[in-house]
Amino acid sequence: MKRLKRHQELWLGLLGVLLAFGVCEVVGRAGIVRRSYLPPASEVLARAVELAGDGAFLDGVGATLRAWALGLGLAVAIAVPLGLLLGSVPVVDSAVRMIVEFLRPLPSVALIPLVSLLLGTGTETKVALITYASVWPVLFNTIYGLGEADPLAKDTLRAFGFGRVSVLLRVELPGTAPFIAAGIRISAAVALILAVATELLSGFGEGLGIFIAQAGLATDGTRDVLAGVVWAGALGLVVNGVLVRCERRLFPWTPERRADGRGVRS
Repeated sequence: MKRLKRHQELWLGLLGVLLAFGVCEVVGRAGIVRRSYLPPASEVLARAVELAGDGAFLDGVGATLRAWALGLGLAVAIAVPLGLLLGSVPVVDSAVRMIVEFLRPLPSVALIPLVSLLLGTGTETKVALITYASVWPVLFNTIYGLGEADPLAKDTLRAFGFGRVSVLLRVELPGTAPFIAAGIRISAAVALILAVATELLSGFGEGLGIFIAQAGLATDGTRDVLAGVVWAGALGLVVNGVLVRCERRLFPWTPERRADGRGVRS
C-alpha cells in the first residue's frame, strides 16, 4: 500500500510537469505571448539539452557547483559545532542570541557590494555569501535537535557516571543527526540559489548565473535564459533528491520514516 502510494505521488508529479510543459508550449506557439518573450517549451528544452554538449557552459556549471559545495561545506563545519555549543550551554546561547537574531534576517544578496569590496571579484565572494546564507538552517536545526534529545537516556547515562561530553556524543549528537541532515538539505537549496543569484547580480567570474545574465543582455536571448533556468532547476532537483535518499538510508528510525513505512527495509 505504501509503495503504491509513492508510485501514485510520482505519477501525479510527472503529470503536473507535463501539464505545465503543455501549457507553456501552447501559449508560446499560439501567439498569445510573443516568442521573444516566451519561446515554446519544446524549444527551451531542446536548447537546454543542446547546452549539455557545450564545454564552456559545462565549465561554468562546474564553477557554480564548486562554489556551492565549498560554501555549503564551510557552513556545515561552522554551524554544527556552534549549534551544539549554543544548544548545550544556555549561558552562551543567551550571550549571543541577540547577535544571531540581528544577523539572521540580513539578506545575503544585499551584502554583495560589501563582500566584493572586501574579498574582490572572485570565487571567494560567492563562497562567503553562500556560507553566510547556508549557516542558519543548519544552526537552528542543530539547536532544535538538541532540545528534542531523549531526557531519560541522558539522565540514565549521568546516573551511571558518564560526563557531559559522553552524554553529548552518545545520546544528544545521534538524536540530533536527523535534524542536522534536514538542515543541510534546506541549506543545500539555499546555497544553490545564492550561487546562481550572486553570479547573476554581481556580473563577474564564471558560472551558470553569468551565462543567464549574459543571455539576458543578448538579442533574442530569452531562450538561453530559460534554458539556463531549466538547468538550475534540474540541479536543485537532483541535489534535493540525493539528500532525501541519503536521509532515508541513514536515519530509518525517525518517526516520520516509520510512519510512512520507509524505515522498514524488505
